[in-house]
Amino acid sequence: MVSNTIWNSFETVHEFPVLESNHQVDVSIIGGGITGISTAYFLKKAGLKVAVLDAGKIGMGTTGHSTGNLYHIIAELLSSLDSKYDEETIKKVLKARASALEIIERIIQKESMDCDFTRQPMYLFSEDNTGKIQKEISVSSKLGVSHEDLSGENFSFKAAKILKYPAQAQFNPFLYVNQLANKIKSEECQIFQDSKVEEVEKLEHDNYNLKTAKGEVSSKYLVHAAHSSKGIDIKFDTTLGPYREYAVAARLKTENYPQGIFWEYKGKEKYSFRSYKRNGKSYVMAVGKSYKVGQSDNNSELMDSLVKYLQGKFPVEKLTHFWGGQNYKPADLLPSIGRKSMNKDEFIATGFSTDGLIYGSLAGKIITDLITGKVNEYEELFNPLRVNPVKSSKSFIKENLNVAKEFFKDHILGSSTEEIEKLGAGEGRVVEIEGKKFGVSRDINNRYEIVSASCTHLGCVIHWNDLEKSWDCPCHGSRFTPSGEVIEGPAMDALPRISDNE
Repeated sequence: MVSNTIWNSFETVHEFPVLESNHQVDVSIIGGGITGISTAYFLKKAGLKVAVLDAGKIGMGTTGHSTGNLYHIIAELLSSLDSKYDEETIKKVLKARASALEIIERIIQKESMDCDFTRQPMYLFSEDNTGKIQKEISVSSKLGVSHEDLSGENFSFKAAKILKYPAQAQFNPFLYVNQLANKIKSEECQIFQDSKVEEVEKLEHDNYNLKTAKGEVSSKYLVHAAHSSKGIDIKFDTTLGPYREYAVAARLKTENYPQGIFWEYKGKEKYSFRSYKRNGKSYVMAVGKSYKVGQSDNNSELMDSLVKYLQGKFPVEKLTHFWGGQNYKPADLLPSIGRKSMNKDEFIATGFSTDGLIYGSLAGKIITDLITGKVNEYEELFNPLRVNPVKSSKSFIKENLNVAKEFFKDHILGSSTEEIEKLGAGEGRVVEIEGKKFGVSRDINNRYEIVSASCTHLGCVIHWNDLEKSWDCPCHGSRFTPSGEVIEGPAMDALPRISDNE
């Protein structure tokens, strides 16, 4: 089984240059996933000069680690919205999400893109948590959402309650973003990969200057489209909870692959699965339990549990891929899309939960309208500066009590240096040496890496992820390689590394 997302496993991808010189544009965009590339697409069409900078490969970040499912409801379900908002607001959220799906479909058709887009039904079902499905049926009826109650009818899987939403969709998210980026690249829309933004400067005349290791980009407008707010930002640090989940793909012994989007609720857990076919080969993939980043005692166990679920559901011939994906859940259930602060020239799109493909596409249109002075009917609904104290209070308190607990727990508790000798290959542990905490890991060649155990974002103590061999921050979701390099923000700086001769 390959540790890699399934989406980029089929053909040569479009490569883009590294930023190695200085550029002046109208809009600079940090992040080359679906949000950044969608925004660049609309800005270019509006006649603006754009530069997109991504720390990795275009489309291979969060977008390339998603499920490729597109749907009108939200990941937390309609009943959660119904408990916080009035019908008018919920219907507006659903209308916005439906419009985003149409945006994606329209772009695919107009640009003649080959990314396996198909309209598919979506099913929510359960054998033992029927109350949850019934609640969604009731809320869907109240809101006038097109649906079918299939409970009691023939179904491919064991279920006592079944809810169907027709005309949802699926595609290959990586191919969509990678191909769209290739189609819009030009002198007016420059796209750079492997170009991590190391510093953002605010210049005179309200311009922004983005610095990478080898070049700079200056612009009047700045868009943060890199999944999370980078650096220290109290508003987003305190209202977004960082979560992670694992996915696995497999070939089956039969050709009976499920057609559609399937969400199963088993007790308190949710599993998602779908199939995918390209170049004559079919796969089924499943996504398992969501957990708070850095707070799982055994990540490998999460993957084992997911594999067991998949094998119990289908006649698996061979496990082919596994990967992880990260998301940020907003306290009030709605994403932040629009002006990042009172400064009218800086924008952000974040807090998508696991609905980033839809919200990222929508963000491209909203932000373009704001920059070009057009009114967008959804700008207030998703305004990052909105205040929803009642809507977010429970989640806000829960997330921040959790952050405080992790911060103080790990600054008080620690392992002794004797634990280093017990490390096996592929293991890591936080140890205390002369009053200071260090993250020590041992690779398969029995080499040790030692880094500071304090996250460079806000100083929380990192935890070892035994499945992905990374250091994960339990407070705000930053992730680092064993040698300390940043994998996921909001941290911008690497963990200080302790060299062999120190």
